[in-house]
Amino acid sequence: MANSTGTSNSPTTVNKKPKLVVIGNGMVGHHFIEQLCSQGLQKQFDVEVFGEEPRPAYDRVQLSKYFETGSADELMLTSAQDYLDWGIKLHLDTRITELDTQSKSITTEDGVTSHYDSLVLATGSYPFVPPINGNDRERCVVYRTIEDLQDIEAAASQSKVGVVVGGGLLGLEAANALMALGVQTHVVEFAPQLMPVQLNDKAGDLLKSKINDLGVTVHTSKATTAIIDGESAMHRMTFNDDSFLETDMIVFSAGIRPQDALARSSGLQMGERGGITIDDNCLTSAADVYAIGECALWQNRIFGLVAPGYQMARVAVASLVASLTDTATSSTAFTGADMSTKLKLLGVDVAAIGESRGFENAQFVELSDNQSGIYKKLWLDETGKFLKGAVLVGDNSDYNRLLDCYLSQDEIEGNAVDLLMTGEESAADLKDTSIICSCHQVTKADIVSSVKEGNHTIAEIKSCTRAASGCGGCSALVKQVMDEALIAEGVECNTGICDHFEHDRQSLYHLCQVEGIEDFDTLISKHGKRSATGETSTFGCDLCKPAAASIFASLQNKYVLNQDSSHVQLQDTNDAYLGNLQKDGTYSVVPRIAGGEITPDGLIAIGAVAKEHDLYTKITGGQRIDLFGAKLSELPVIWQKLIEAGFETGHAYGKSLRTVKSCVGSTWCRYGVQDSVGTAIDLENRYKGLRSPHKIKFAVSGCTRECAEAQSKDIGVIATDKGWNLYVAGNGGMRPRHGDLFATDLDTPTLIQYIDRVLMFYIKTADKLQRTSVWMESLEGGLEYLQSVVIEDSLGIASELDAQMSRVVDAYQCEWKTSLEKPEFLARFNEFVNPEAKPEGETHLYHRVREQRFPVDIASSGAGNIAIKDITAEQNEQEAVEELV
Repeated sequence: MANSTGTSNSPTTVNKKPKLVVIGNGMVGHHFIEQLCSQGLQKQFDVEVFGEEPRPAYDRVQLSKYFETGSADELMLTSAQDYLDWGIKLHLDTRITELDTQSKSITTEDGVTSHYDSLVLATGSYPFVPPINGNDRERCVVYRTIEDLQDIEAAASQSKVGVVVGGGLLGLEAANALMALGVQTHVVEFAPQLMPVQLNDKAGDLLKSKINDLGVTVHTSKATTAIIDGESAMHRMTFNDDSFLETDMIVFSAGIRPQDALARSSGLQMGERGGITIDDNCLTSAADVYAIGECALWQNRIFGLVAPGYQMARVAVASLVASLTDTATSSTAFTGADMSTKLKLLGVDVAAIGESRGFENAQFVELSDNQSGIYKKLWLDETGKFLKGAVLVGDNSDYNRLLDCYLSQDEIEGNAVDLLMTGEESAADLKDTSIICSCHQVTKADIVSSVKEGNHTIAEIKSCTRAASGCGGCSALVKQVMDEALIAEGVECNTGICDHFEHDRQSLYHLCQVEGIEDFDTLISKHGKRSATGETSTFGCDLCKPAAASIFASLQNKYVLNQDSSHVQLQDTNDAYLGNLQKDGTYSVVPRIAGGEITPDGLIAIGAVAKEHDLYTKITGGQRIDLFGAKLSELPVIWQKLIEAGFETGHAYGKSLRTVKSCVGSTWCRYGVQDSVGTAIDLENRYKGLRSPHKIKFAVSGCTRECAEAQSKDIGVIATDKGWNLYVAGNGGMRPRHGDLFATDLDTPTLIQYIDRVLMFYIKTADKLQRTSVWMESLEGGLEYLQSVVIEDSLGIASELDAQMSRVVDAYQCEWKTSLEKPEFLARFNEFVNPEAKPEGETHLYHRVREQRFPVDIASSGAGNIAIKDITAEQNEQEAVEELV
């Protein structure tokens, strides 16, 4: 039954204010009202709003957050009280069934007629359900409204397996929702790749691989022909290639269609494939009737993101202002919208900018790093000087810089490839005119100005500028700009680790240490950010949970998969299974080989395991032996054999000490002046298992010839004839950094003491996922300050750092040895939900190369390449390629 708030408005008569009616109270319709009220225009109109849903506008972009709390409260953008305060009559749960543009009237399904002087259609869209026989069966639902989520929740409670039909943005969000509900999830996509509108084929393939690795099975190039009774599940989906998939529930998220039935029945001009035709002022073919958002068709385009809808809302408001002032035309026009987007899908970073799929005669720059799971491609104009589009998968750190370059259309200085090689851009590097929030067209200057006016929190910035209140993708950058503006104003700023905490990692570490907090539930309940009602979230997110897990491990060094303290739920994919997940869904096995020294019997033991399980075997740059291609179910068996042979876990899966590389030193080398191997072994055995903000690598060289390359490591040790020189904060990789010479001619006990203190101070003060190189560069006072803390004890914490390292060293355990003693842990190691029904034979495809087993797509593996060429010149296959090492 319809319900309403506000005061009743009668049709316009002489000396009455003009009547403005808005049909639709979704995100775009509500934004129109906000813009109207921000200019005080609700006082010049009698405003009436009709919404079909039983609640006011809510954040449809963040729908999946509903499953964190089971409540819609955190999604709400407004309330009925807001509309009362504005003097606007809001009708909820009210459907408009008739529109007469001649008499300027609308009629509700209850038969109530209202008149208007101006009308805004913000009816949005509806989910497209493919016309498949059986699409209306029980537990076949859509993903669009909060009521839909409630239906999904109910269906999931009775289901083991769920399928999402549609591999676009909303489809992958729906898949995330099913995973959160504990349902074994499949995604079925008609196109040959995921996100076919935004991504090119390589990016789509990488995204598919990453999502498969996370436990969601992706099926592409699948056209569903029917949904019938299943044998092992409620439904069987049959496909046009004669294959089938059985499932207990199906979520249709195969795109949207404009909600234009009302406009169509009224005789408004429509697009050939739907949508209400509008001009640059968002006016339809009928006088005084506007259309905005996903129901509107501008130059034969429907815009399916919230940002263009917001732009249309602002244009419609400007046009209404022009009509009030008898101005011939509005100074604001809709000229199209930037459809760039940055998001995290099932934990995978994805971004698309401009012409993300390329265009004719384009130049391009392509980076494909399969080892790290990163793919980036820039599309340039014919001259190669202007950025026209980009696609990013696996790493979004370049997004802000690339979006700014695309929107500004400034000529690229230097080589275009440099845009991908300089790391994440800070807020300080952005121009004042840079667009920070695309949804609301908020610039850096707008945010800085707001801070100067006294808005010093994210909530205040959102309220004042609307930045970060749309899709939310710019939230982190908005906070960076705000923080830098606060610092410039001399105001202390909050540097919370995520939306659930106002504390940064350093503060959380301190709180856990001082208060003895050992589990996430206690941490978030005591120190989590509170809502307006005083409640804290109990779930956390993929930012704060792994960070908390790292902090607990650094402080306590207890078993990281402890069920009693819920540590296992905090781990990321690699830590959860104590192995590095590879591109084909198998895992690598990396036993620790301290200092790179190994006995013949150890080599034979590793060789025997590798031969028995047919594992690809490689000696790494860190002087270890990596074994690749182990199935999930094989990991316990393999590790049992390695541990029986005397090996321990190498922690290759964790943010912890990886390796201590060494040369042979004075033991064999005629140039060596110290026992580098013995020292490397001692250091590796001391710090093995030490969890830290990021991975740590050591090296020890036996003389200044530096064969172990110690100066490029987090901790580098080089022998002298008087002792040891200590280098800190070096780094290899894409942004190499030479280590800083910290101290010279140290004896071994002092060397170890200094390393203890440097590492514990790093763990205590670094940000999440911050390498020692970046930490050193951001450390106020730099090397001299670190030397004063460690050597001179300027902060009076040296004994605390020493004691903390001793606790970590004394608490060491081989995580795999501990795990093998826990049946509840071993039960997780099966790649099949129903092991008894697993297929016979090998489920991964391999071929033999150089007498070893390789995945079948070996041609695309490796560290990848960067290529620049004209996509129309396919014959020029020999153009320059710079290999990444």
